[in-house]
Amino acid sequence: MDVRQVLKALPHRYPLLLVDRVEDLTLGEDIHAVKAVTFNEDFFQGHFPGAPIMPGVLQIEALAQAAAILGIETLELAGTGKLVYFMGIEGAKFRAPVTPGCLLDLKVSFLQKRSRVYKFAGKASVNGKVTCECEFTAMIADPPE
Repeated sequence: MDVRQVLKALPHRYPLLLVDRVEDLTLGEDIHAVKAVTFNEDFFQGHFPGAPIMPGVLQIEALAQAAAILGIETLELAGTGKLVYFMGIEGAKFRAPVTPGCLLDLKVSFLQKRSRVYKFAGKASVNGKVTCECEFTAMIADPPE
């Protein structure tokens, strides 16, 4: 999926869209997406001036967006307006910094599926080196009125 297809699957828009493309997607199983980290990202203005590092929480958000694409595509909900909401994050570990110029690989797989609630395992990496990993839970629901 290129960025145009990603925009059809996710409600996120710049500056919070953190998935640039999907390299591989196996419905009901896993996804490999990519975020091209550039120096122009808004968060680098303050994190940290002179030593830019992508915040760990945004790495987790990028993994969650990849998981949302996996869930929306698996359930054939693209274009329905359904949203994927974070419910919990477990075991988050940050292993290495992510700096401008990196291609951040986002690999997420389903761990559990229950009606509208899903559990995922995610790992972010740069050049094969894990930068962040966690398990998280999300639910699919209608947007607030």
